[in-house]
Amino acid sequence: LLFQILGAVILGFGIWILADKTSFIAVLQMSSPSLKTGAYILIGVGALTMLMGFLGCLGAVNEIRCLLGLYFTCLMVILITQVAAGLVIYFQKEMLKEELSHIVENLIETYDPLNDDERNLQDAWDYVQTQIACCGWTGAKDWENNEILINRSMTAYPCSCSNSSKDFQVENGFCNLDVPVNSTATYADWPVHEQGCMDGVEKWLKDNLGVILGVCTGVAVIELLGMILSISLCKNIHSEDYTKVPKS
Repeated sequence: LLFQILGAVILGFGIWILADKTSFIAVLQMSSPSLKTGAYILIGVGALTMLMGFLGCLGAVNEIRCLLGLYFTCLMVILITQVAAGLVIYFQKEMLKEELSHIVENLIETYDPLNDDERNLQDAWDYVQTQIACCGWTGAKDWENNEILINRSMTAYPCSCSNSSKDFQVENGFCNLDVPVNSTATYADWPVHEQGCMDGVEKWLKDNLGVILGVCTGVAVIELLGMILSISLCKNIHSEDYTKVPKS
């Protein structure tokens, strides 16, 4: 039962990554094929874990060694895959960070409130800037590369970046800067947050690193415990009795 619950959690996490449209995960999964692939892998691992939990229960109750052996093998494969994935993420973190920077910078450059085709992605990024209280990826200067703001001589700024109380009710699109007509401005003139979202995301990860590592460690311990119990039960069953297999 415990492994079926664990499988359901992993399955649900994968589905959440694909379905979420209002957080930083949405920005990644709509722009990065690798995250979509990872979400599908999580869904597959979750479904497999639930199936293995059922087979493990069936093997233990009916003392069927082949099912217990299959249960042990699948758990071992899942555990090795998780460890390998963790190592890949750790050693490729700079590459992943670079890919993420490219995704966000491209989003900022092409941001257009009138573009309905990219509305979900842009709303997700506005949500990130509002919730983290940040602007751009490395800072507000990133928005100086936006085509619409360039055409408007930087006399507008992204509303979701604003630190002004009058803009708190506006969470997307561009807000006009109070300057004379035909004037020009720079990002330094905008009433926006100074912190870039990269720093905000890194801070969030650092603040929650203990929880993330704790969950990953807990999952690994549960899987290892399941492997030990299954192999112990398998050794204690001296002979195979296929008459115990439930008849369909």
